[in-house]
Amino acid sequence: MLFQILSLLLDVAASLVGGACLLRLYMQWQRVPFGNPLGRFVFAVSNWLVLPLRRLLPAMGRLDTASLVAAWAVELVQLAVLWSVSGALGGLATGPAWALLPVLAVFGLARLVLSCMTALVLLGAILSWVRADSDMADLVERLCVPLLAPLRRLIPRVGGLDLTPLALLVLLQIAGIVLSGLQVAVLG
Repeated sequence: MLFQILSLLLDVAASLVGGACLLRLYMQWQRVPFGNPLGRFVFAVSNWLVLPLRRLLPAMGRLDTASLVAAWAVELVQLAVLWSVSGALGGLATGPAWALLPVLAVFGLARLVLSCMTALVLLGAILSWVRADSDMADLVERLCVPLLAPLRRLIPRVGGLDLTPLALLVLLQIAGIVLSGLQVAVLG
C-alpha cells in the first residue's frame, strides 16, 4: 500500500515536471511566446532543471535538447526511486536490471508524450465547444493546430462538426498500445 502511494505521488510529480519540460520543448518548436500564463507556469516548473542542462546541451536548430533530456531525466529518476524502494522492500532491484532503467525511461518519456498530446487535444476540443474567448484558448488552439492539420486534410467535417480531435485521440490510443507492445518486445 505504501509503495502504491509513493508510486502515485512520484508519477504525479514526474508527469508535472516532465510534462512541463515537454510543453516547453513543443512551445519553442512552434515558436509560441512564453509571456502568457501557461508559458510562465512552464518556466516556473522547468527552469531549475532545463537551464543548467542548457549549458551542456545546446539546441539543435529548433529542437531544445535540454528540455528533452530534462524530461527523460525526470522519468529516469522516477524509475530509479521506485526501483530502489521496491528493492528495499523485497530484494527485487539488484544486479544488471539497473542497466535497463535508461531504456525504460525512454519508453516512459514516449508514454508521457502521448499523455501530453492527449491532454492538449482534449483541452482544445473542450475549449472549442464552449467558445472561450481568452488568451489561453487561443494558445491551446495554436498548439493543437499542427497536431490536427494532417487529419483535417483527410477527414471532412460532418454536419459542421470537426471529428479530427476524436480521430487523433483514437490514433494516440493505438500508438500507446503499439508502444506497450514494443516495450514488451524490446525488454521481453
